[in-house]
Amino acid sequence: MAKNNLKVPELCLVVLLGSSGAGKSTFARRLFKPTEIVSSDICRGLVADDENDQSASQDAFELLHYMVAKRLKRGLLTVVDATNVQEEARKPLVALARQYHVLPVAIVLDVPDAVAYERNALRPERRGMGPHVVARHRQLLRKSLRNLKQEGFRHIHVLRGVEEVDAIQGIVRDRLYNNRKEETGPFDIIGDVHGCYEELRALLEKLGYEIFEEPIEVVRDLGVRVIAPLVGRDATLRVSALDDAGMEGSDGADEKTRSVASLQSADGARRKAVFLGDLVDRGPASPQVLRLVMSMVRDGSALCVPGNHDIKLLRHLNGKKVTVNHGLAETLAQLEPEPEAFRSEVRRFLDGLVSHYVLDGGKLVVAHAGLIEEMQGRGSGAVRAFALFGESTGEIDEFGLPVRYEWAREYRGRAMVAFGHTPVPDAEWLNNTIDIDTGCVFGGRLTALRYPERELVAVPAAQVYCEPVRPLSYRRSSASSADTVVRVPEGNPNDDNGAETRTTESALLTAQHQHDDLLDIRDVTGKQFIETRLMRGVTICEDNAVAALEVMSRFALNPKWLLYLPPTMSPTETSALPDLLEHPAEALDYYKRLGVERVVCEEKHMGSRVVVVLGRDEAAIQRRLGLVSEGIGKCYTRTGRNFFTDAALEASFLARLRDALSAAVFWEKFDTDWVCLDAELLPWSAKAQELVKNQYAAVAAANSALPQVEAALTEAAARNLDGAEALLARTTARRQAAAHYADAYRRYCWPVHSLYDLKLAPFHLLATEGRTYFDRDHAWHMETLRTLALADPGLLRATPYRVVPLHDPAEVEAAIQWWTDLTAAGGEGMVVKPYDFVPQGKSGLLQPALKCRGREYLRIIYGPDYLLPGNLDRLRQRNVKAKRKLALREFALGVEGLERFVAGQHLRRVHQCVFGVLALESEAVDPRL
Repeated sequence: MAKNNLKVPELCLVVLLGSSGAGKSTFARRLFKPTEIVSSDICRGLVADDENDQSASQDAFELLHYMVAKRLKRGLLTVVDATNVQEEARKPLVALARQYHVLPVAIVLDVPDAVAYERNALRPERRGMGPHVVARHRQLLRKSLRNLKQEGFRHIHVLRGVEEVDAIQGIVRDRLYNNRKEETGPFDIIGDVHGCYEELRALLEKLGYEIFEEPIEVVRDLGVRVIAPLVGRDATLRVSALDDAGMEGSDGADEKTRSVASLQSADGARRKAVFLGDLVDRGPASPQVLRLVMSMVRDGSALCVPGNHDIKLLRHLNGKKVTVNHGLAETLAQLEPEPEAFRSEVRRFLDGLVSHYVLDGGKLVVAHAGLIEEMQGRGSGAVRAFALFGESTGEIDEFGLPVRYEWAREYRGRAMVAFGHTPVPDAEWLNNTIDIDTGCVFGGRLTALRYPERELVAVPAAQVYCEPVRPLSYRRSSASSADTVVRVPEGNPNDDNGAETRTTESALLTAQHQHDDLLDIRDVTGKQFIETRLMRGVTICEDNAVAALEVMSRFALNPKWLLYLPPTMSPTETSALPDLLEHPAEALDYYKRLGVERVVCEEKHMGSRVVVVLGRDEAAIQRRLGLVSEGIGKCYTRTGRNFFTDAALEASFLARLRDALSAAVFWEKFDTDWVCLDAELLPWSAKAQELVKNQYAAVAAANSALPQVEAALTEAAARNLDGAEALLARTTARRQAAAHYADAYRRYCWPVHSLYDLKLAPFHLLATEGRTYFDRDHAWHMETLRTLALADPGLLRATPYRVVPLHDPAEVEAAIQWWTDLTAAGGEGMVVKPYDFVPQGKSGLLQPALKCRGREYLRIIYGPDYLLPGNLDRLRQRNVKAKRKLALREFALGVEGLERFVAGQHLRRVHQCVFGVLALESEAVDPRL
């Protein structure tokens, strides 16, 4: 680093110290971003409109401390521009740094009193500040220099004189050791090894690593080389010579000592192992484990964080007094015959380990005992202690062991956290965290988490090397109080499948499922901002959230069923053709203008939009959704309500649909035991009986007197009464419109007495185990579901569709004629969709679909008289912009929520999106659109 640069941690609290007039503000503005500086003078001005009003200092510093706290909470470097020459002024700043786990840095500007006084004299607002003030500041500053380190400042830079201050040309932001965000993986994260060398080798080989034993005289004490597996194809091996210390680059090495040192690939990345610590103690071969891991770390094929057992060994190697228990005695005995050089290398290796790593742009955090969000990427003694030991409640359990605070139950961070430390029978996800210490040394398994695949790979322990104080077959129930323990039958500890039978209903569920039994109202109240993959963010207003909460709490299904709510659909722009409000030409032209080359036109069914979540059996629903004794599935509406009110009919419907999928070999083809479908359930009257009776039939009944009125007016017109003829014409038109209205809604209604009266028309295969299908085009969805419909044509109906290339006028005209024929025959109309499920244009996300409804169907929506003179002209003024904005936001939320579910995120994250769709439905948009 050049002498004219100052070095500070990339995340820290910089405290400037100096008398008034020392040049602190100028120094800060020159070397730091304006947004990074929190100035006491500025804060004084904000609270008093006068930066020199000393009577406002208390309020000003309260504001300063508040602003500093908010910045540090967000992980932003912050500079405090104030005199800070008194210890009582610095004390709250150091406390804030400790609270937010950042390092406090002092930069002292020690300039002569005469210089400071002269500068103050040049500033009109400071002319009243006499020499005694500057002298007092300087005296306090000199006194402070002796105590800054004791106060807690980790880095102290003292600049004496104007020349030294002016000579500083830059600030070098030293990267924190835990910041490895540029490493994106893929990773193989390995839980606590505890000296189980053979199991570690077996696990690495199962993961695809190649391990070579090298001659001791060649590689000295690290007689192991490891090759990481590649991601991608066309992998080639590169052979490197090793010098007598086992390092690359020696031209004189004997050919026999050559070893494969790394892999190169034209299109793939090398995987990297990540060890979560506790390499030693209790197991039979701690030195061999150390030798292997040290070799991998040195060669760049692994990262490693320390465990509490590793740090205890380090303290012993450093000559510190430690209690030799919990397996340390075995490790020391195993190290005794090793060369001193090896023990020294172990000491240096352990001493260099960092408490935790933040990887993959902040998406992944690895730490031995885990790490709460506010400590991730920070550096302090508290962070290191938490990463090593977790947090204890201060209680002792029935086995005499400390009760650990279950921080993962409250975790809400964005980053995935992989950790170990506490042995568990099975690795389970909980709030985007996972404990992969599956107790190998206690006879369990050694487990690795493949990232980003989120796959678990494990090998069984060869034997029980150490009897655990607390049996692995005990685990705490996260659904109940902290004192509740669920007993799990032992089973076969070497069973790689990990199949175990729990003895209580709560034990049938994973920790995540139990945790998701209770949702926090704070997650769905107030103004919400939901980030999505398809849109930068979707804002949910507080009033809409309240309305959605009412619906969700009183009418909706168990939220665990609600993986997805379908979006609303915008209509086409208003047609200018006579007697038509909507026409497909507008929809086709809309997409053509936006650069879409092909669209899919689908017949719009006369039914109710539903989402079907279906399992192959109840066990599949229990495993994936955490629902016990709630059947094999649910069919629900756009507002999350159960479609069926008859439980027997619902069970028969779901069973028959399940059987149809089985007959179509769906489960095997898609390698899944559950599915989520977007569909239309016919007839419309099956769900809307009350609506038909109370609204549509009532309107028809209200017009039932029109024939008698028409007859009376006919007689009046025959007598040439004034105005009778005009009134007769209007009444005749109204009578005809009412008849058309009744015919229109009756087409949607037929009696539903049994399962045989229902038809399901699925049009989107949304998700199965491990994936969504938003990347498949609509033609693929249509063909896939058409094949499914053939398995049970009595229940399932294939959706007629056609692919339309928009550059072909003949195809466009044929699609329009198809719509004309459909609507003339009494059909509702059609839906026009871009060929791609997620359509993107130059300006971003396009409308996922536009509906184009026929003239007679629109009578149901707008009323019998909507085509009469004057009414249609008024309706042509409708504005579809708000509806289209709503459709885009709901579509983005629906995709996001289902993708979160398939990715294994907890219910709170999924429910946030589902709830958001429901809340948006409360926006003030014309429901007839």
